[in-house]
Amino acid sequence: MSGRNRWSDLRGEARPETRERAARKTEELLREMPLHELRQARQLSQETLAQVLGTNQAGVSKMERRTDMYVSTLRRYLRAMGGDLEITARFPEGSVRINQFEDLGPPADA
Repeated sequence: MSGRNRWSDLRGEARPETRERAARKTEELLREMPLHELRQARQLSQETLAQVLGTNQAGVSKMERRTDMYVSTLRRYLRAMGGDLEITARFPEGSVRINQFEDLGPPADA
């Protein structure tokens, strides 16, 4: 290489505190992300996901841009990626998993 360090070389030279801080930030970012980033992180295209969902690419794109959707729609989307949806209410004294929506059928708009 022409005098430049490769990323792996630079990472190896970082102080342990810097590497630890970067690892924590990476974990934090991976715990929170919009649907389209989650799909991309799972290395799925909108087209592939559309086939699994029985819709078209435009439908997947529309789903990913929604700020409000049916719980059952979100569950179908996540299951198409190999995941599942759990809804948890958080209170100062603890968390409660809400199971009311687990057996929902497909939404009326699907």
